[in-house]
Amino acid sequence: MNYHFDFSFLAGSVGPLLSGLRVTLELAIAANIIGVIFGFLLCLLAMSGIALVRLPAQLFIEFFRCTPALLQIVWFFYCIPMLLDVFIDPITMGVLALGLNLTAFNAEAYRAGVQAVPKEHLDACVALGLRPWQRTIYVVLPQALRSAMPVLMTNGIGTLQQSALVAIVAVADLMYVGKSLATEAYRPLETYSIVALIYFALSLPIAKLVHIVERRQDAVVSR
Repeated sequence: MNYHFDFSFLAGSVGPLLSGLRVTLELAIAANIIGVIFGFLLCLLAMSGIALVRLPAQLFIEFFRCTPALLQIVWFFYCIPMLLDVFIDPITMGVLALGLNLTAFNAEAYRAGVQAVPKEHLDACVALGLRPWQRTIYVVLPQALRSAMPVLMTNGIGTLQQSALVAIVAVADLMYVGKSLATEAYRPLETYSIVALIYFALSLPIAKLVHIVERRQDAVVSR
């Protein structure tokens, strides 16, 4: 291998990379907020005893879980403006596509947490005269969130990585900026290596935190 690595050209590209990183973080954080909140609501709808409520929610989950995230992003960017005759800011569209995808996966994580809530706790809610919404907010949600937390965090890492897919529709995130720099400087190895290291540096602390949360949960269960 006679290739010589040269990272010097990146010295003047720190600004664009930081700008792309900011967009990536905006996409990931906003999508995770949507996924965490609406994932639980979708979970409740999917577990409803009313078929007219349950079936559309289950269809939503299966659609987003069984189709490629890249296809979903492309569909949102090109089909929604054509169907609805509206223009939405590219970053907002990216957040919407990633957030809905994450919502479907988080709904499944929440479902496992909700099913793990002991029946005795629900019976106690009835005995105390709590209304359904009080039972959901004060008893079911905290326990389901605690049980689902490792999976939610793992899904969050996946969304951070999947945010790179918006580069295909010209959203100026970290991946798009990296691709542009690689094309301009004819240095793809150096550029994509730096971009990969940035994604790795963002994901690794969260992955380590997931392991800590899992160990603590295992310790609580084993008591």
